Amino acid sequence: MKWNADLYDDKHSFVSQFGASVVELLDVKAGEHILDIGCGTGDLTHQIQQLGAEVSGSDYSPEMIAQARFKYPAINFEVADAANFTAEYPYDAVFSNAALHWVHNASGVIRSVHEALKPGGRFVAEMGGKGNIGQLRAAIKQVLQQNGYHQQAETQVWYFPSLGEYTTRLEQQGFRVTFASHFDRKTPLQDGDQGVAKWIRMFGAQYFIGIPDAVQPKLVQEITDLLEPYYNENGQWYADYKRLRFIAVKE
Repeated sequence: MKWNADLYDDKHSFVSQFGASVVELLDVKAGEHILDIGCGTGDLTHQIQQLGAEVSGSDYSPEMIAQARFKYPAINFEVADAANFTAEYPYDAVFSNAALHWVHNASGVIRSVHEALKPGGRFVAEMGGKGNIGQLRAAIKQVLQQNGYHQQAETQVWYFPSLGEYTTRLEQQGFRVTFASHFDRKTPLQDGDQGVAKWIRMFGAQYFIGIPDAVQPKLVQEITDLLEPYYNENGQWYADYKRLRFIAVKE
C-alpha cells in the first residue's frame, strides 16, 4: 500500500492528536532510549523527543518516513517492518500508536518488540480493537457485494483483535501485561459528508483495487449514504472507533 503522507498530515491529524494521551501512558523519563514503531510522519516521535528521550522512529511506508525526516531532521527515522526488525541496541521502551492493526503478523511484532527491549522494558501501544469501524466495514462490504465486486468485499485490510486475544499473545511471548483497555472512541471526520470519502481514500483504498476509477465515486457515495444515519450528528460526522490500549513489561 502506497501512503499519501501529505493527505495524512492535512486531513487525518486526529491520529497524532488522539495519540497524545498514549504518549502520557508511556511516561517518558529523560534519557531513555525509545523506539516508535509505525511512526507515520513523526509527530508523536517528536513529542517523545521533547520529553527528553533519545528516540528513533520506524515505519513500513517510505512515503511516511520521507515526510518524517523532512519535518524532524534531528530524529533518526528508518523504513522497517514492524513484524520483523532487529534493534541495534536494547531500548527502555517501544511505543506504537494507530499502527499495529495494519500488521497481520501480530506474533512477529510482539517477538521483535520483546527482543528489542531491555529486561524490565515496556511496550506501550494503542491500536484498533475488536469492532473498530464495524459500521464502516459493513457498509463497504455491502456496497461492494451489491455492485458485483465480491472479491474486493472480502478484502481483509486490518487486524482488530480483542483484548483477551492480544494480551494472551503478549503473555505467551514473555510479557507481563500491567494495563489493558478496550474502549469506544468515536472519532470526528473532517469536511462533513465528504469525510467518509476522504477516510476511505486515506485508509481503505485496498478495497477498491481492480475497480475502475470512474466507478469508485458512485460506490463511495453509496457507502456514505448507508453510514449517514449512524455517523452524522447534526452535521458533524463521526467514525465508530474502538481502541485497544496496553502496557506490557518484558520480564
